[in-house]
Amino acid sequence: MTNEIITFYSKTPPNRWEMDSPTIRYKEDNRSCDDTMEVFLKIEDQVIKDWSFEWMTSIITTATASIFWESIIWMTLDEVLQKDYNYIKELIWEDVSPRRKRAAVFWLVITRNAIHEYLKDWQKDDILDFGN
Repeated sequence: MTNEIITFYSKTPPNRWEMDSPTIRYKEDNRSCDDTMEVFLKIEDQVIKDWSFEWMTSIITTATASIFWESIIWMTLDEVLQKDYNYIKELIWEDVSPRRKRAAVFWLVITRNAIHEYLKDWQKDDILDFGN
């Protein structure tokens, strides 16, 4: 991904807003980069109908979260739970620096954890398991 695309999405994130009446909302802190994010999901028939986020995030987290939003709509919950860092590389067309990988996957981890909470499956993903 070019710096121009990262800059564009970080400055103008189309999905950075608190959703009205989400099916689930979930907040988490990324202790490795001090990001805080709350995600809002609308789910119908095990399909993501809408996704948004709020709070303080880094440039790379904001940019990748905005790009992710464009791809997650109409995915099933199972499809999202199968995504990993390789999915991010597919979306942004390149690898990010080792120092920024956890920031780049934060939105994915928190979204997966929101889904786990929604499903009440007693699972929780850890940011330390992603982006190594």
